[in-house]
Amino acid sequence: MASSDTDWVARSLRSVWHPCTQMQHHETVPLVPVARGQGAWLFDHDGRRFLDAISSWWVNLFGHANPRINAALKDQLDRLEHAMLAGFTHEPVVTLSERLSALTSGRLGHCFYASDGASAVEIALKMSFHYWRNTGQSAKQSFVCLQGSYHGETIGALAVTDVAIFRDAYGPLLGRAHVVPSPDPRFADAATPAQAAEQALASVQRLFEDQADTIAAIIVEPLVQCATGMVMYDPSYLTGLRSLCDQYQVHLIADEIAVGCGRTGTFFACEQAGIWPDFITLSKGISGGYLPLSLVMTNDTVYQAFYSNDMSRAFLHSHSYTGNPLACRAALATLDIFEQDDVLVTNRDKAVKLTRALAPVAAHPRVRHFRHLGMIWAFDVHFDDPAQAKAFSKAFFTTGLSYGLLARPIGTTVYLMPPYILDDAQIRFLADAVLAVLCQVIGAAR
Repeated sequence: MASSDTDWVARSLRSVWHPCTQMQHHETVPLVPVARGQGAWLFDHDGRRFLDAISSWWVNLFGHANPRINAALKDQLDRLEHAMLAGFTHEPVVTLSERLSALTSGRLGHCFYASDGASAVEIALKMSFHYWRNTGQSAKQSFVCLQGSYHGETIGALAVTDVAIFRDAYGPLLGRAHVVPSPDPRFADAATPAQAAEQALASVQRLFEDQADTIAAIIVEPLVQCATGMVMYDPSYLTGLRSLCDQYQVHLIADEIAVGCGRTGTFFACEQAGIWPDFITLSKGISGGYLPLSLVMTNDTVYQAFYSNDMSRAFLHSHSYTGNPLACRAALATLDIFEQDDVLVTNRDKAVKLTRALAPVAAHPRVRHFRHLGMIWAFDVHFDDPAQAKAFSKAFFTTGLSYGLLARPIGTTVYLMPPYILDDAQIRFLADAVLAVLCQVIGAAR
C-alpha cells in the first residue's frame, strides 16, 4: 500500500470507530481509503479502482458523482440548505412527498421524514402503536417480525430484528416481538416457493387468531430479506399477509429501505404482490446514495387518527434534520432519472445480461441456490468444514479487492446489488471477477 493510503488508514484506525466492525479485525483485514468515486467505481489515493458491486451498502443507484444529482444539489445549495420542518415547509419536501404519493396512486399520501432507515422503522412502529391508542384499542401493543428479519439497530428497530449477532448483546433493553417463520423457500418442506409462502402464512394466521387483539403490526421486508442472506420469497406471501392483516385488524409495515426504489424490479417491491401496506419505510436509495434521508409513507386513515385539537393525540416525533432540503432535492433528482431514463425498463435488459454473464458462477459445483430478483443476485457457497465457512466472507472480501471488486458476503452468501448504470463491459468485468475470486478462495480453502 502506498504511503498516502497507509497514512489515511493509520489515522482512521486511531480516530474513527467504524460501523458493523470488530475493529481488531483490521489488524489483518485491509481498510480501504477511498479518495473519490466515479460512476460504478471507487478509487483509492493511488488510483486503484474497485467496482462497487454492493452500491456502497445498497444506497448508490446511479453511480458516484452523478452529474445530474450533483447539479441539483449545487442549485439547491444556493437556495436553501436547511430549515426546521416544525412550523415551516419548503419546496423540495412538498414536491418529493407529492411525487412519492403519486407513485402509490395516492393510496399512501402522507410522508413523515427522518434521516436513516432504523429511524424510519422506529417511526412506523410508534405510529402504529399510537394509532391503536388513539382509536381506543390500547391493548394492541406488540409487534410481529419474520424469522431472520433485519430492520435496523436502534432499540425499537432491533426489537423486531431476528439476527442474533445484532440483538443478543442488547436483549435486556428490547421489547419482545412475536417471531413467525420466514417464507424462505430454500429450507421449507415445500415443493414450490408458493407452497413455502402458504405454510408461512398459516403460522401468521394461527398467531393472529390467538393474539390479534394485542398485536399492533407485523413488519416485513417485501420479497427479499436482505441482511439474513438475501432470502427471496414468493409475492403470494405479501398478498396473503395483506388479507390476514385486514381480517384481524393488524397493521402491515413494509420495510422497503433496501428493496425499494426499483431494486426488486418495480419501484416498490409491494407492487409485485398487488398490495399496499399501511406503512412503507424508505431510505438508502431514495437520495441516490448522496445524503441521509428516510421517510415513512402512510394512508389517510392513519393520518386522521392523529388529527385533533388534543396535543396528546399528535405524533410528537422529530429529528433536527427532518425533511432536509438538500437531501430531498437529491431524492427529486433521483426520481427524475428514473423517469427520464425509463430505469425500470432498462434495468430489465441489464439484469438479463448480468444473469447470463453469471452462468458459470451458478454452475460452479460449490454454489447452491443461485437466485436473482430485479437488480439483486445471490448465491450460497457450500463448505463441509465449518472453519472454512467461517473464514469465507473475509477471504472473499480481501481477495475481491485484489481483483478490483468491492463485495461483502453475508456469511457464505455472496450477493450483488450494483448501481443501475453498469454498461456491457462492466457487467462482464463484474461476472468475471466474481468467478475468479470464488475459484481462488475455494481453491485456497482446500
